Amino acid sequence: MNGTWRQTLESAWLSRGLIAKLLYPISLFFRAMVWARRQLFAFGLLPTGRVEALVIVVGNVVAGGAGKTPTVMALVQHLQAQGYRVGVISRGYGRAGTACTEVMPESSPQDAGDEPLLIRRTTLAPVFVGHTRMEAAAALMERYPSTQIIICDDGLQHYGLYRDLELCVFDDRGVGNGWLMPAGPLRELWPRQALRQAGQDDERLLILHTGDRPAFVGFTAQRSLALYARGRDGKSIPLPALCAPGTKPLLAVAGIAQPEAFFSMLRACKVPLAETMGLPDHYDFNSFSPSIHERYSIICTEKDAAKLWPVAPEALAIALVFVPEPAFFTAFDARVTGLMAAKLSSTHGHKTT
Repeated sequence: MNGTWRQTLESAWLSRGLIAKLLYPISLFFRAMVWARRQLFAFGLLPTGRVEALVIVVGNVVAGGAGKTPTVMALVQHLQAQGYRVGVISRGYGRAGTACTEVMPESSPQDAGDEPLLIRRTTLAPVFVGHTRMEAAAALMERYPSTQIIICDDGLQHYGLYRDLELCVFDDRGVGNGWLMPAGPLRELWPRQALRQAGQDDERLLILHTGDRPAFVGFTAQRSLALYARGRDGKSIPLPALCAPGTKPLLAVAGIAQPEAFFSMLRACKVPLAETMGLPDHYDFNSFSPSIHERYSIICTEKDAAKLWPVAPEALAIALVFVPEPAFFTAFDARVTGLMAAKLSSTHGHKTT
């Protein structure tokens, strides 16, 4: 999907205007397909596998990025600080192949995917990517059998792996116009039909808002940029030094779902941007022009850095500081503690299938 059409569609998803209404009949077909697929899993016609570890799925119901990967890293580091042995699984969107493999710090983004590689390098937790989440989870447990908790990066609508706890992430878009794709941004109905009928919360579901304007009830998280940029050699440079006299003009590039969010955060930090370049999510930078990084000092997101550095080695990466509110971790810890206790008390446990 080209950038112009993508922007047009995302804009249409914010209201129930003409474009959304024209696409609504197609969304009814999509809704039927989503329902039918869910029923196949519910009645066991499609298998759901289990592993010994507690499985937490971090995902969203809205197309596009909402802050899942920063949430995954925050959860991993939080659980590690409490002494849990944590692993992460992902499909590794954007990687070259589909083989199940362990992501190592020295892996390439082409082999591992940019987000799994960032998670591995940031948290040092075992990370596996596979064609299916079940395949990746089984491989992780085989290699690291003492793993207690597996966090699945994305996959809220993928039921092939049993999940003990779900975390649904929203940004400022909320649920948009409330319609399913392609008339709206939703991947599934929200709120879920079972919850709507019961009029109550799901004890195995937590909601986290990563934007500044939560559209409905849920926990919140604060996002900000680190106070320094980091070069390929690991050297840190304070943000004010980026605009010191005699430095090149700054070009900010972002190959993420919402590039403008990164640019706005830079401006809020008083970083003067001469130019900005918003690129498609998971952009590979293979065609990035050398003439660009010769004229500018380039700053990018951590996610983009591993792919950008081979073609623009002088580029600087700025990390996102992501901090969920304390009440979220209180609720999260209570759910994890209860689920772990239930798992330990089980006489049969979860078996890999």
